[in-house]
Amino acid sequence: MDRFDQRPDPDAILEDIQTQGEKKLGKLKIFFGYAAGVGKTYAMLEEAQEQYRCGADVLVGYIEPHTRPETMELLQGLPALPPKTILYRNIKLKEFDLDETLKRKPGLILVDELAHTNAQGVRNRKRFQDVEELLNAGIDVYTTVNVQHMESLNDVIEDITKVRVRETVPDYIFDRADKIKLIDIEPDELLHRFEEGKIYCPEQAEAATRNFFTQENLRLLREIALRKAADRISNENQTGRRLSGKMANTKLLVCIGPSPFSAKCIRWTARAAEAFHAHWAALYVESIESEYPTREQQERLRANMDLAEKLGAEVVTLTGHDIATSVSEYAKLSGITNIVVGKSRNKKTLKNLFEMDFEDKLISLLPSVEVHIIPGTAIGRNYKQPRKARRDQHFSFSWADAVKMLGLLIAATLLSFGLRRLGIGDQNIIMAYILSVLVISRVTEGYAYGIIASVLSVLAFNFFFTEPYFTFNTIQAGYPLTFFIMLLVALITSTLMVRIKAETRLAVQKEHRTEVLYEINKKLLATRGLDNIIALTNEYIVNLFGRSVVFFAVDPEQGEDGSVVQAADDIDASVLNSADEKAVTHWVFLNQKHAGAGTDTLMGARAFYMPVISQGKVLAVWGISCAKGKLDHNTQLFLRMIASQVAMALERQYLSDEQSTVLVESEKEKMRGTLLRAISHDLRTPLAGILGASSAILENGKDLDKDTQDKLIADIQEESQWLIRMVENLLSVTRINEGESKVTKNPEAAEEVVAEAVSRIRKRFPRRTVTVRVPDELLEVPMDGTLIVQVLINLLENAIKHSPDDSSVEIQVKKNGDWAQFEVLDHGEGISDEDFPYLFTGYVPNGNKSPDSSTGMGIGLSICMTIIKAHNGTMEAQNRQEGGAVFRFSLPLKERE
Repeated sequence: MDRFDQRPDPDAILEDIQTQGEKKLGKLKIFFGYAAGVGKTYAMLEEAQEQYRCGADVLVGYIEPHTRPETMELLQGLPALPPKTILYRNIKLKEFDLDETLKRKPGLILVDELAHTNAQGVRNRKRFQDVEELLNAGIDVYTTVNVQHMESLNDVIEDITKVRVRETVPDYIFDRADKIKLIDIEPDELLHRFEEGKIYCPEQAEAATRNFFTQENLRLLREIALRKAADRISNENQTGRRLSGKMANTKLLVCIGPSPFSAKCIRWTARAAEAFHAHWAALYVESIESEYPTREQQERLRANMDLAEKLGAEVVTLTGHDIATSVSEYAKLSGITNIVVGKSRNKKTLKNLFEMDFEDKLISLLPSVEVHIIPGTAIGRNYKQPRKARRDQHFSFSWADAVKMLGLLIAATLLSFGLRRLGIGDQNIIMAYILSVLVISRVTEGYAYGIIASVLSVLAFNFFFTEPYFTFNTIQAGYPLTFFIMLLVALITSTLMVRIKAETRLAVQKEHRTEVLYEINKKLLATRGLDNIIALTNEYIVNLFGRSVVFFAVDPEQGEDGSVVQAADDIDASVLNSADEKAVTHWVFLNQKHAGAGTDTLMGARAFYMPVISQGKVLAVWGISCAKGKLDHNTQLFLRMIASQVAMALERQYLSDEQSTVLVESEKEKMRGTLLRAISHDLRTPLAGILGASSAILENGKDLDKDTQDKLIADIQEESQWLIRMVENLLSVTRINEGESKVTKNPEAAEEVVAEAVSRIRKRFPRRTVTVRVPDELLEVPMDGTLIVQVLINLLENAIKHSPDDSSVEIQVKKNGDWAQFEVLDHGEGISDEDFPYLFTGYVPNGNKSPDSSTGMGIGLSICMTIIKAHNGTMEAQNRQEGGAVFRFSLPLKERE
């Protein structure tokens, strides 16, 4: 009884679950300035000293070793973390020790220079990534940053200062900060500090004031910093305010590519989206021109896409030959209101002489959409250099294609001789050569063979089929024009064929990707069980990319290995379960971001690790081996699409598991309620009988004859024995594992279990006949022998109490397929129809007693059902035609999951 009274409060459990679900994040405060020397670090240390005096758990994580003594004096008294020493090219570098901070877990930590790039060998490439980990661990952070390090302002700062700032911080770090404190002084005062040597040494200060830190630059940088801070204040003030209709519908689109100018367009769009509080997307259109990108172009395209994603854009990739048409169609479908494109001055060539410029065509296709043209800068002019490598892909040489070209031209020439012999005109011979050029373009790769075939076909027509024959001269005035038109048609036909082939290849790739996603989705919908989902996912990834994969369904910190599948030609994939790789996986689980090879975090890992996220929760992490090289952007994008499908499957599986758990808990609660109701009824009657009989003996013992006294004592004994048997039933139930509703099973001989139950029943009912029938062969059944003995005792007792005293009770054991079947038969009145629905519940709504007890409501049959279910067995009862009832339960002969 105490066990049920000590059940936890459901409200307390719900509150605990909600508390665990809400992950406590640290608070970020940024000390923001427009240049070095304005006093950011000084102000941060001053505030840290104030917090320390108020009793806060303050720790100095890293402060740049400034030459300003008044700043370094503020470090006195504050607990400081020793920097981490990194040996890089025989130089000892001091870096912030992130791991030690996470171990100590202070309440507040100071980390100077948010935009700093860490040395190689540190887990994260950028210091702002270290700060993100601290915030995710629930640690408050104070840090400093200058306006020139904001990513979206990078090109603006470059235009002003003519200096390219390499260390930048994504704007979302600035936006997520809980507090921004602007540190501002007059530019004249800052320059005075430079002159006094309070910021840099005299030599460095003189160079700085001549280049970056000029009066004009500082004024402009200060204005930008003030505007940035003012925009944040404006955003905070408008948090609860609804935007106007026009602003709510604003949606920007930036067109990007491998050009270095795309980064400028991306930053401009990010600033515009922030100003208008609008959603924005970055669109890249794959075309025939991008079919063979160089390595430099691939890296630049990936960098541009990463930049757009980092600044908050939705990155979209489309396929099409006409880029302007593809962009316009996407804009119409997505409701784009503003499009941002880059523009640099292009030289007019024969190729683009009659072509409409991209932005002009875009304006003509989208007259109601605003098009913003961002001019390119002088930086990146060498971008045209890689185009030679791309042309080499289209004009590569192959002996096989050369043989095909010559063979088809010879065949066209022979066919033309046949046509001339038949008296068919020159125009049909020309068509034969154009047809051969079309076929050559179809069966060869690149532009080269189509162009060469076009020239050779014109020369062959001139040499063999125009007078004077077998010379390249012609006496007819109209033939030069014919040759020119024939060459032009052949070239256009060849170019169109190559373009169609390229578009077909791109379409096939897209179609294949769509088919794979559809197939994965279809199979995941039909797959049940976490292990099956993991196996299916791993199989597809290995087959698609030819790389080994590891799948972690839970954080490896819990001690479990991931599921590894090795590719056929890959290295030993067991290394993906090593301690170092598990550490990377653990980081991804905690921070919900990519890590490993090809990223800026834990770059030395052997695999690329991607989280599978649903509703802000990491459901799993998989790692794809990078032994064959880092994954390109398209592969990562494809993996992200697959991850979304897997996330839905895992979410569905977890919900199914939770539902099953809820149902089990509901059944347990129902059983507990039934048990308590049955106990309350069953205890009352025997206790009342014991109390009445004992009271009669105590009060009237002298007046009662011996037979009456013996009868009362026998009643007390019988009622006491009944209570003992009920306690045994309750103890049998408590042996079932409450957490998993399982029992400890061992192979037991069925006839020995039956013999134990019959011997105990005969001691209680020595005058009743019990007949036993067991199979001749030894029947071993996986069971908890003590619990099954209790089930048989309850059924035998129930049969004895509900059958005449002179009748026998039978117990039979037999093998039925993969089941062991136990039957208890009696020759009584049977079971009434109204009792059947509540036979194994131990409680009858109409108040009548249960058929398994002659004393009260009874819980024997309900306990039997509970024990049999815990054994994964079945139990039923039915009336016999010859009279009486039979109770039958079956136990599996083999273990079942």
